[in-house]
Amino acid sequence: MREPSHEDFYAIAMEAYGRLPIQFRKLADDITIRVEDFAEPEVLSDLDIPDAFNLLGLYHGVDVTRKSLWDLNVQNDMIFLYRKPILNMARQSSDTLEHIIEHVLIHEIGHHFGLSDDEMHALEDEADGEEMD
Repeated sequence: MREPSHEDFYAIAMEAYGRLPIQFRKLADDITIRVEDFAEPEVLSDLDIPDAFNLLGLYHGVDVTRKSLWDLNVQNDMIFLYRKPILNMARQSSDTLEHIIEHVLIHEIGHHFGLSDDEMHALEDEADGEEMD
């Protein structure tokens, strides 16, 4: 299978974004989605992540729980999707590339809403439990 280009990968991400509920998208419409091969070395260092393949995505911005109407937002909030680590995960997983991209995108949008990793994992576990019922 041919590895998707940045453009193809971005198109898959935008399709995944388009499948999200409209209410969710409206609350996240100020987010810019970017595709990069890997996180910058400084980002990995700041997050204490020694292996670039261990970071699939990143939310960069001020979450909605901390934003103020008086804040001057000089830069849009951004979600970075890291193409090479996501492709690597897809090769090692039974999940489709589209599913993994959608999962990472939702996870990073969760940060936009002020959810921590632990809170999102708890919600994911709860949702997985409901799917089994």
